[in-house]
Amino acid sequence: MRGVRPDADVEPGSLLVAAPTLTDSNFRRTVVYVIDHRDEGSLGVVLNRPSEVAVHDVLPAWGPHVSRPQAVYIGGPVEQKTALCLAALRTGEDLASLDGVVGVHGPVALVDLDADPDALVAKVRGMRVFAGYSGWGEGQLAGEIARGDWIVVKGLPDDVLTPPNVDLWGRVLRRQGMPTALLATFPTDIRRN
Repeated sequence: MRGVRPDADVEPGSLLVAAPTLTDSNFRRTVVYVIDHRDEGSLGVVLNRPSEVAVHDVLPAWGPHVSRPQAVYIGGPVEQKTALCLAALRTGEDLASLDGVVGVHGPVALVDLDADPDALVAKVRGMRVFAGYSGWGEGQLAGEIARGDWIVVKGLPDDVLTPPNVDLWGRVLRRQGMPTALLATFPTDIRRN
């Protein structure tokens, strides 16, 4: 009998929370929103890494419509010249009736940046643009979860729009209950503890 795969709880809309022991500079204290997960691999974006680049500077039509800060977020180390946009739809909006969006989970959708932002802006609570993404090949994410690099939790639509002055990593861990919530107290630099 085969055991349960370490990535069995991963699905679109899940969050991958970096374990305090994950020290890779691309993912240290990050929260990754999973956009796609299948046997062939997984794709997501880091939610808590704003850059110094304004969306207006790279996508002028979208700049005024994205959530504050109106910065491009670093979605991950893969294809950093590629832009992805996530939006949280307003309550009652029907994804099937909207052009230029693909549902991810619940009210969260992937937005086609070639679409007209003016046609979409009234239908969303907020949007974020990400440069690059986080990707895993077949079996790679399962291996990292088994090694203890990631904590898999359910995401909330508002996680996608969390402003950078909020410690999203700590917030997500604290809402998990004990004992996982204790990880939120892990010091940023263990040498200074």
